[in-house]
Amino acid sequence: MQKNIPVLTVSGVTLAEAYEKALVALYKNGIRFKTQYDKPDDPLSIDSTMNITILEPFSDPMIHRAFPGGIENLKEYVMELMGLKDHWVKNINDPNDTRWEYTYHGRLIAYGAWKEKINGTSQQNGFFCIDQINAVIEKLSKQPYTRQAQMITWMPNLDINCFDPPCLQSLWYRIIEDEDGVWWLNCNVRFRSNDAWGASFMNMFGFIHFNKNIIAAGVSQKTGKKVELGRMNWQADSYHIYGKDIASAKQLLFDRINSIDFADRTFNFGDDFITEMYNGAEVAILEKIKNYDNGIE
Repeated sequence: MQKNIPVLTVSGVTLAEAYEKALVALYKNGIRFKTQYDKPDDPLSIDSTMNITILEPFSDPMIHRAFPGGIENLKEYVMELMGLKDHWVKNINDPNDTRWEYTYHGRLIAYGAWKEKINGTSQQNGFFCIDQINAVIEKLSKQPYTRQAQMITWMPNLDINCFDPPCLQSLWYRIIEDEDGVWWLNCNVRFRSNDAWGASFMNMFGFIHFNKNIIAAGVSQKTGKKVELGRMNWQADSYHIYGKDIASAKQLLFDRINSIDFADRTFNFGDDFITEMYNGAEVAILEKIKNYDNGIE
């Protein structure tokens, strides 16, 4: 009789390698599980608790071809993590507002500022509105070896009864200095729930870029130090492939691993055509956001 959820651990040098290892480990060793999102005829999901370590997050091959999206989607998600869609979050005090419940960037840069009322007053400043991103950058800049450089998303007053609460729970940082004086930003990321097939690659890709372009860049600017990305450890309480997605995952990855070389299952982020697609997507994404904004005004 099965009574324990498997705890699986994988490690890879690059994002593409670690992502593939995690999916394969889940497929081979995960447990079958129901979810609250299943339709009546959906197969059971494959689930586990997963620990993934990416040793060189910004090394190639970074992009795995077996993720349900394109290069443009990766760019849009990175832009979202930079705050481009924070204004899409609804006003909690307006029952007719049907916009998003949250954005990760919004929870990190303005924790508590969801216009909730406390004693009848909307709190936007002081304790109830905390810029965790700049606080972490400041902490790491002053004391890179601190164990207190952490950001959280969970707001119990809102999320316990939220239909779709944040999957990301926390980000934790610490810096190691090497013999050449280079600072290496190490990061632990915890998700309570992570859709292994439908979202996890984009999540990991996005936070690698968040760490590089916001946290590492911010610390470098404050200290004058060269700050590179060290390992990223990704902890998912529930790392799962939904039952409805298992057939696609088999067709696009699991049934092909033994017949296709790893190099043909991945892309280098540094390749010119990938870089051109990635950077070239920004104009269309900004237009998409503008059109959405115009539609809700």
